[in-house]
Amino acid sequence: MANNYESGRLDLPFVGHATFGKRPPCLDWDNIEADIGVLGAPYDFGTQYRAGARFGPRAIREASTLFSFGHAGAYDHEDDAIYLPTSVRIVDLGDADIVHTNTEKSHANIEFGVRKILAAGALPVVLGGDHSINIPCINAFSKEEPIHIVQIDAHLDFVDERHGVRNGHGNPMRRAAEKDYVTGLTQLGIRNVSSTAKEGYEDARKMGSDILSVRQIRKLGVDAVLERIPKAARYYVTIDIDGFDPSIAPGTGTPSHGGFLYYEVLELLQGLSIRGEVVGIDLVEVAPDYDHSGSTSFLAAQILLNFLGFIFHARQSA
Repeated sequence: MANNYESGRLDLPFVGHATFGKRPPCLDWDNIEADIGVLGAPYDFGTQYRAGARFGPRAIREASTLFSFGHAGAYDHEDDAIYLPTSVRIVDLGDADIVHTNTEKSHANIEFGVRKILAAGALPVVLGGDHSINIPCINAFSKEEPIHIVQIDAHLDFVDERHGVRNGHGNPMRRAAEKDYVTGLTQLGIRNVSSTAKEGYEDARKMGSDILSVRQIRKLGVDAVLERIPKAARYYVTIDIDGFDPSIAPGTGTPSHGGFLYYEVLELLQGLSIRGEVVGIDLVEVAPDYDHSGSTSFLAAQILLNFLGFIFHARQSA
């Protein structure tokens, strides 16, 4: 009998359609039958400096094909575990429609897609786009049970309003903290000159934020950081790629040196998947034109697929 590696097509990464992880597309959003729904949000009109994150979802999908080998999931010899076997159903919903220059309609379309994923009982994974796309993602949880937000980022993104702008990529964590169904925020990796003024930090702490820089996290260690996050909560995780150091993630609009390395974030996410229930994810600010090597997109795809593997392994082990 042929083993799993010999059954079906070989389906190499450069063959076929570049859906996320080469998983099936699902363009009928009223009939989502999956454990994970991946939605692109190619919106970058909220940026204050370099644009280009509108091409993030395509680049992440293309990079994710590298990690689509095999028909039996991904075996991790360190954990002696098989992550993302075929029993974990992932579908790619394509992209929310973006209406150029119209933030309200674009954000509404993103929110609509996330609500459809939630209504189907699946885990929404949203590929940005700039960090403002987190605003409609969090809006979509208005009828769900309360959530705690865990943010990986170089910037606090807690600006209330600046020159009338309330829904740009410097505002999402402030908008989230205002929701009565958001119980608090853990903001990790915040460093150096930030997008938020001093009073924004003061407001964030008053509104329930725990803020740690990369250096503080390294001093505390992963286990101590996880202990600061409410246990057995429902977590929404938002990952800005500029939370990583630009030496490994140069393809972003606002690079900030002194960032995380890969395993620092991976271990935090693995611990989080065991500590509570991850109910939503977005990964934002990948701007591939600033990284012709493609390593930023590969990093984004790899961290997402590993994180999803951890989440569903923890669910199945519970």
